[in-house]
Amino acid sequence: MDIGVLGPLDVRENGVSVTPTASKPRQVLALLALHADRPVTVGTLTEELWGHRPPRSARPTLQTYIMHLRELLAPALGESGGGTGARTAKQVLRTVPGGYLLDSADGTSDVREFERLAGAGYRAMEAGDPGGTARLLRAALALWRGPALADVPAGERLRTQVRALEESRLCALDRRIEADLRLGRHRELIAELTVLVDSHPTHESLCAQLMTALHRSGRRSEALDAYRRLRTTLIRDLGLEPSAALGKVRQAVLAAPADDTPPDLTAPGTAPPDLTAPGTAEPDLTAPGAALPDRTPPAAVPPGDAPRATAPDATDPVDRID
Repeated sequence: MDIGVLGPLDVRENGVSVTPTASKPRQVLALLALHADRPVTVGTLTEELWGHRPPRSARPTLQTYIMHLRELLAPALGESGGGTGARTAKQVLRTVPGGYLLDSADGTSDVREFERLAGAGYRAMEAGDPGGTARLLRAALALWRGPALADVPAGERLRTQVRALEESRLCALDRRIEADLRLGRHRELIAELTVLVDSHPTHESLCAQLMTALHRSGRRSEALDAYRRLRTTLIRDLGLEPSAALGKVRQAVLAAPADDTPPDLTAPGTAPPDLTAPGTAEPDLTAPGAALPDRTPPAAVPPGDAPRATAPDATDPVDRID
């Protein structure tokens, strides 16, 4: 089975799409695909579909959606026309104690591959290999085909999962840009960072990277403009001043030589300047994996509507569908 969630939902068995068009079965498949090869409880699926006030018919309705998904799986598995595939639909979408499990049979999953490549990229950064970091994280980010589960109407559970995936993507992007800066690719990054800063106007790490790229490209005044725009946004929208760490990036730009010529940071063995004063608790902007805070306020969650972790409950039986 091939599972794609980093973009529109795309689940295929033997190359045949088994993604339903109806919204509710699509939600069920999306949640099962995100947790492929792991059980998803009936409670979790019910909460995703109907929130905290499910109808009395929730359980039989959920079973109907499971039946519909298995009907889509059967032809892809070669069960139609009297044929017998290597696996049956009930073996792929299995009923387990307390819930259901989508068995991928060691197939592909774009989110698992993203996590594998991103983890390798972070380890390369820790090992002082910016070239390997940039290559691995670029490959990880290339797996994204758009916003996660872009065509799935998300309930509470899926919204939480999508937010986590998007945060992972932004983290990988931030570290890839940091690696490119260490490789001296500042001029190539300006256009990309300009768009990212516009999309994330309170993200201080991205602003610091844009300021660094502009400064190293001899555009000191534009680097200071980027700082002023972020400061204005933070004060207006959140009543906050930029962090001390970002202030040190600004001071480094202001303290540059009068001829506005940035230091040569592309020479072999030359590391970006340490903008953190000795003994301070502020983050070292040159350290592998370091990042400035994102001042975007968390999404408000109505009282009593916070997601509840639901573990598989063997006492919550699921009627088998024969």
